Amino acid sequence: MQKFISILFTVVESSRISYRKKGIWQSVDWITVGLYLVLVICGWFSICGASYTYGETDLFSFDSRSGKQLVWIGCSLGLGFILLMLEEKVYELLAYLFYAGMMLLLLITPFLARDIKGSLSWISLGPVSLQPAEFAKFATALALAKLMSNYGFTLEQKKNFVRAVGLILLPMLLIILQKETGSALVYAAFFLVLYREGMSGAILFTGVAMVIYFVVGIRFGNDLLWESTTSLGRFVVLGLIILFTIGMVHNYHKQKHPVRIMLIGSAGMTLLGCLFSEYVIPFDLTYLMLGECLLLCGYLFYLALRYRKQKFALIALFCIGSVIFLYSCNAVFNKLDDHQRIRIEVLLGMKDDPKGAGYNVNQSKIAIGSGGLMGKGFLNGTQTKLKYVPEQDTDFIFCTVGEEMGFVGSSCILLLFMGFILRLLYLAEKQQHAFGRIYGYCLVCIFLFHLFINVGMVLGLTPVIGIPLPFFSYGGSSLWGFTLLLFTFLRVNAEYNSK
Repeated sequence: MQKFISILFTVVESSRISYRKKGIWQSVDWITVGLYLVLVICGWFSICGASYTYGETDLFSFDSRSGKQLVWIGCSLGLGFILLMLEEKVYELLAYLFYAGMMLLLLITPFLARDIKGSLSWISLGPVSLQPAEFAKFATALALAKLMSNYGFTLEQKKNFVRAVGLILLPMLLIILQKETGSALVYAAFFLVLYREGMSGAILFTGVAMVIYFVVGIRFGNDLLWESTTSLGRFVVLGLIILFTIGMVHNYHKQKHPVRIMLIGSAGMTLLGCLFSEYVIPFDLTYLMLGECLLLCGYLFYLALRYRKQKFALIALFCIGSVIFLYSCNAVFNKLDDHQRIRIEVLLGMKDDPKGAGYNVNQSKIAIGSGGLMGKGFLNGTQTKLKYVPEQDTDFIFCTVGEEMGFVGSSCILLLFMGFILRLLYLAEKQQHAFGRIYGYCLVCIFLFHLFINVGMVLGLTPVIGIPLPFFSYGGSSLWGFTLLLFTFLRVNAEYNSK
């Protein structure tokens, strides 16, 4: 009798497991999987076009990059299958363990990696080289989702905010130590997730403002205002700091009187200073603008005491911090490596270096432009076949798409990416559990950042920082990293659909 009960229990348990597996496959979002497969296939054809040389007959040879990419694709599909078969709770329970393991790996990577073009971010495992920074995005997304999904968690509490920011900044710092600034910048996308989950918009605005200060201050820092001794870049940035400060007061304080006083006072002092410098005694107007900033800060501290509102003091600190940031930009810019500094100068139009730092971008533009409306056809691109574009099968893979598929084909690829990202956004928004929602938004922000920066880089709209185009750039680390991110979310989403 006991043996019969044991057999019956085994049969019932097997039925439950079989039913559960069947339920998982029915719950997987096959639309997203289909978009993933289409993008991966299009990426493989692009790698064929970028790595193809005249006279080559076997695109499937493992000696070619197109053949090797097939191996990476096959491994990625196997990885995706394994991720879907794992229990959904595994990702949440082991999130911190994954994060700690990846941070340790990032820490020891510079001691194990060999120098590749000044970077110490690749670990060689026999014939295969892996970049841990690509997998650390997955671990960071899991840890951030785990932290922020805890009961009672809110970013309004300073302790929680510091912990969340620390999870993001630690991998950024470790990757910068590997001399991979571009890969580190990808982690800035996680701040969009924090904003979605309740981070103050003022923090996000401050980050955008700092970028504006840096670009304007560096681009026009050596230009003079009206042939005077005033730096045009510093004058404009200081003016923006004053306007941003007044705008923040207007947003947080509904009374118009203080805003009117600051606006009229600043405009009047600036106008009188410009007229005095032009027609009486020339002087550096940035000193006048600095004086205005100090007066604004003093007035804001007075308002903070009068109305007993801390926000006025915080706005004053924003103004002071902005001024300090402006005058530290030159020091930071001069400490960059020569190739990084020249790339920024070329991007901002400060230098024209078609044979040096601007060579990649110029050749990429030529390749994309030569594709015209409909493109030259598969394996018929001349710029890519003659290897005019460096890194054309990795970071600059999109130029191959433009040359062979033309404007129409490139637009279709971008529409595919847009549909893919919007689908992920839809799935993330409908998650009932905070862990799935936050992880989904991490995924969306990472893909969006990679797409925007990579395509902008190829078109000369963003700095050349060397990050791959998802599913298109050659390499196992990139493809595996994005597959790991995606199929983990699909498994979490499948659990939600099966309930």
